[in-house]
Order: sequence, then C-alpha cells, then structure tokens
Amino acid sequence: QPFLEEMSLPAITKHIKVLENAGLITKTKDAQWRPCKLNPEGFQDVADWVDQYRVFWEESLDRLGEYLKTMKAKNKRRKGTKDVRKK
Repeated sequence: QPFLEEMSLPAITKHIKVLENAGLITKTKDAQWRPCKLNPEGFQDVADWVDQYRVFWEESLDRLGEYLKTMKAKNKRRKGTKDVRKK
C-alpha cells in the first residue's frame, strides 16, 4: 500500500484501467477484491517496440560517433597547418 498516501484511489483505479486496456494486466474478481495479474503476452509488444527503438538509437549514435571522429580529425589537421603568410 505504498501508493495510497501519494495517490487517490480513483487515480490508482484509472491507472489500472489503462494497464488493463493495454493488455499488460488481467483483472479478476474474488469476492470484493479485484486482484490483478501481469499478462506476459502484453509485454511482448512493449519489448518489440523498445527493441525497435534500441536499434534505431544504436545506429544513430554510431553514425554520430563516426561523424564526431571525422570532425575531430579535420580539426586536428586544420590546427596542424600553420599560417605561413606574412602579416
């Protein structure tokens, strides 16, 4: 019951309904209780979505890393050549 002090019961109920509609939990009836169980199949969609974005960000960050290496090398070459013109 750690959330009862920080969240209202209607807010908790609303969050549970969102999780249930997303297929992440299954709510059952047991007298006046409504126990919830995690639905592993629902998390597969989440895992697939996260994996898709993981691949996207890994590729993007790899390209950024290569670009930064190139820029650093160009900057070193530019600093290495001194301006020999007379002032």
